[in-house]
Amino acid sequence: MGQPAVQLVWLKQMRYAELLALQERWLLRLQAKPGTAALSGTEAGALLLCEPAGPVYTAGLRGGLTPEEAARLRALGAEVRSTGRGGLATFHGPGQLLCHPVLDLRRLGLRLRTHVAALEACAVRLCELQGLHGTRARPSPYTGVWLGERKICAIGVRCGRHITSHGLALNCSTDLTWFEHIVPCGLVGTGVTSLSKELQRHITVNEIIPPFLEAFKETYKALSIALCGLQRREKGEDKEQEERVPRVKLTDQADEITETQTQAPD
Repeated sequence: MGQPAVQLVWLKQMRYAELLALQERWLLRLQAKPGTAALSGTEAGALLLCEPAGPVYTAGLRGGLTPEEAARLRALGAEVRSTGRGGLATFHGPGQLLCHPVLDLRRLGLRLRTHVAALEACAVRLCELQGLHGTRARPSPYTGVWLGERKICAIGVRCGRHITSHGLALNCSTDLTWFEHIVPCGLVGTGVTSLSKELQRHITVNEIIPPFLEAFKETYKALSIALCGLQRREKGEDKEQEERVPRVKLTDQADEITETQTQAPD
């Protein structure tokens, strides 16, 4: 059997509901019995990356939003959604990188705690690559990556039948005023920040993808990752179009970069 492979899928801007739907398709794919047409023997999941297309507040397994609070947030023009991830309420929106690894931990030989620690290390390393030093991961209930008392990256993971979903949300150029309407992750007395705020320059999600891949490569050295495009329905068009994006195989050897076109899992 070959090395476990993880597809890394860059979705550009996407509605949060669409990301959840795609995540669910990958969960169902990984839950298929080995040897079926849906799942190859080396496939270990996907790393879904996107920038939220609009503001959305999410509540985790422990809740975090009352019905009255949810109504107030919707009145601001944001979506409000309950999710199956760990943690309480947080915000997702434009200018934020969402990374949802949908991984079969058994195929990768990983424990859940190792996976969460790798996500934290990935975010810390990304900040270092951008020239932002001093960020660190903190233990529960402060799970995430912090600069002092300001959280720059939220982490919330779900794991069922050894398969993970959800992941991290890194503030690049996020409008931080959206966080003022909630108590992020239920942590009173703490704040939030972004790469743009700390580095005093505008940093887009697109700009952060290459260093993110470098950081991910360092923290998940054993994985072979294929970066592929998904069929997307463009605004104002009646048919789906495929995007051409690089295919990158990340291993301990030199990176192999070619061009490819693929589709979402059926």
